[in-house]
Amino acid sequence: MDTIFWFRRDLRLFNNFALYDAIESGCHDAVFCVTPEQWVQHGVAPIQVDLLKRRVAYLGPLLSEHGIKLHVLNCKDYTSSVSVLCDFISEQGVKSIYANKEYEINEQLRDSQFVSWANQSDINIHYYDGDLIAPPGTVTTKNGDMYKVFTPFKNAWLKQYQDTHFHFNALPDTFPAISWNCCDLLQSDGCSSKWPVDDETLSKVIHRFIDEKLTDYKESRDFPAVKGTSGLSPYIALGIVSTHQLVALVQQRHVDVLKSAKSNLFTWVNELVWREFYRHLLVAFPSLNKYKNFNEKYDAVKWRQDDADFKSWCEGKTGYPLVDAAMRQLNETGWMHNRLRMVVASFLTKHLLIDWRKGERYFMQHLIDGDLASNNGGWQWAASTGCDAQPYFRIFNPITQSERFDPKGDFIRKFIPELKNVPDKQVHFPHKYLASIGRSDDYWPAIVDHKAARERALAAFKV
Repeated sequence: MDTIFWFRRDLRLFNNFALYDAIESGCHDAVFCVTPEQWVQHGVAPIQVDLLKRRVAYLGPLLSEHGIKLHVLNCKDYTSSVSVLCDFISEQGVKSIYANKEYEINEQLRDSQFVSWANQSDINIHYYDGDLIAPPGTVTTKNGDMYKVFTPFKNAWLKQYQDTHFHFNALPDTFPAISWNCCDLLQSDGCSSKWPVDDETLSKVIHRFIDEKLTDYKESRDFPAVKGTSGLSPYIALGIVSTHQLVALVQQRHVDVLKSAKSNLFTWVNELVWREFYRHLLVAFPSLNKYKNFNEKYDAVKWRQDDADFKSWCEGKTGYPLVDAAMRQLNETGWMHNRLRMVVASFLTKHLLIDWRKGERYFMQHLIDGDLASNNGGWQWAASTGCDAQPYFRIFNPITQSERFDPKGDFIRKFIPELKNVPDKQVHFPHKYLASIGRSDDYWPAIVDHKAARERALAAFKV
């Protein structure tokens, strides 16, 4: 085997140019490294590990149909994966490796160690920027610096790509089919079964969103009781679908989608550009990988160390229905609506004045779409410590957020059935109503007063 492809978080055959070039170079073999101890160290959610393993198990026979054998290598962590992969390469006589880049700091360290060994062993490595439309460092200011505000970054990104019509490259001619048996290393006790991993179903999901929901996305995306989002974030996080592929599909229906950032149609693409922005930041400012505040002046904020309040937040027992319903959604399903991610993050960091890093870690441990760059960026945005973050004096009121985005309480009642008989107007903060009918025990009391919490947060951040 002269050439192999190294799968990482790019678990797809479509729009995988590194894989295509490997095949054109005669690649008959691919590898994937199972690294359970690294996943634990990174706090990867069990539901995401399960989705990842199911997808790799699906890819095995799919690759075999194209004459490519997938080798699943047993490694403890990234350090182990380097030595295991080097041994595999030496034993098999591999001369050339193709892979897509990963940008997080531990992944970069792993790759630098591997490159060092490969250079000494006369092995050719071909790395591609398959995770992004704009590779890190290609969208910069006139001085060559990384943008620190999203809108100028987006405008520069658009200027660079607005005249580009993205397209798919067909899978090149492959080889006669071979057999492949599922590896025991891909067995899992996770619970991602509600998320399909086959390409046929995913194609239907993608086209249904683009054909039927995209035009209404701007108006419906903030209402958690409505299925107005794409639901593709878990697949983007694992590279099962690529942003390049998604933008190309949108362009097939709406040719001018990149012509104006103000159009309704661009609103969803804008979310993909935010993802690119956070990834560029992760590369430009490596300290973000280490959970440092982007804005160092907020290092002076004295976060509260209150385990009881944090536990109440984690369990969805804050006494604020929208916050509690959102946390129940996360704990029960492994996913949370994007609007609610902002609401619960604001509540933890502003109302409870608890360090954003604790919330960020909890999200990673539970989200099926956990992604360091986006998760870190989103949490620092909510905590006002990040790049182009929400100003510290803008503090979400969880009651008015509930009244605005779940007006009839449909989402709240779905995850807090104890409130199913509370009238619509009272369901957003039901304590007085429940007390008036002698049912205070139906729902836990509010752990903090909104006005007092807001004043406490303002005082802490002003310092």
